Amino acid sequence: MNEQRILEELVMLLEANGVAIRREPLAGGAGGLCTMKGQHIFFVDTQSSSADVAAIAAEAVAKIVDIENIYLRPEIRQFIETRGSQIKER
Repeated sequence: MNEQRILEELVMLLEANGVAIRREPLAGGAGGLCTMKGQHIFFVDTQSSSADVAAIAAEAVAKIVDIENIYLRPEIRQFIETRGSQIKER
């Protein structure tokens, strides 16, 4: 599964969990998750690579979604778990 498809699935997962998605040109910063007025918003940087944005989206999913209680494609679950373990190491 390529990074673009992984990104699409991660964004759909965030949306399904109440996160608003904004696609904006952010000069290659890849975007990220923020909270404004109690609403989670995930910014997708339209100037970053799919791989970079997918990595940040995986971190957002790890923070927002309890992935242990839902079905995910094995490739998506592995991608999230790999990124999630990198978050904990920071």
